[in-house]
Amino acid sequence: MQAVVRRDPIFRAIEAMTALTEIFERRREVLARDAGITIEQWRVLEEISTEHFIPSMFARSRDSSAAAVSKILRQLLDGGMVSAAIGRADRRNRRYKLTAKGKRVLGELRASRQAAIEAIWTGFSRDELAAFSGFAVKLSDRIDRYSRRKMARRVAAVR
Repeated sequence: MQAVVRRDPIFRAIEAMTALTEIFERRREVLARDAGITIEQWRVLEEISTEHFIPSMFARSRDSSAAAVSKILRQLLDGGMVSAAIGRADRRNRRYKLTAKGKRVLGELRASRQAAIEAIWTGFSRDELAAFSGFAVKLSDRIDRYSRRKMARRVAAVR
C-alpha cells in the first residue's frame, strides 16, 4: 500500500502531462484548420519560410517518408501556397518558395498563435514559467536518455 501512495503523485503528473499534450495538439489542429490547412502542411510552410528547405532532410528530421512530404508539397502547390523552381546550383533539386497566399496563411497562423500565447501564458509569473521550463527540460532529457538506452539494448540484442 505504501508504494502506491508514494507513486500516486507520479501518476497524477503523467495524467496531467497527457492531458496537456492532448489539449495542446487539439489547439494546434484548430489553428491549422481555421487557416484552411493541416498541421503537417503548417510544418512544411514554416520550414519553407526559412528558405533552407530540403524535402529529404525535412522527411528524415520528422521520421517521415519522402513520399509523405512530396504529397504535402503537392497539396501546397495545388493550393497556391507554394511555388517550385528548378535549383540553380543543382538542377536535380527543386527550390520551394512561399507564394503571397502562403505568406498570408502563415502570417495568419502566426498571429493566431501569438494571440493564444498572450491570452494563455502571460498570466503566469516569471518564476512559474521558469519552474515549468526547468521541469520540462529535465523530463524531456530523461525521456530521451531512456529511449536511447532502450534502442541501444534492442540493437545489441539483434546483433
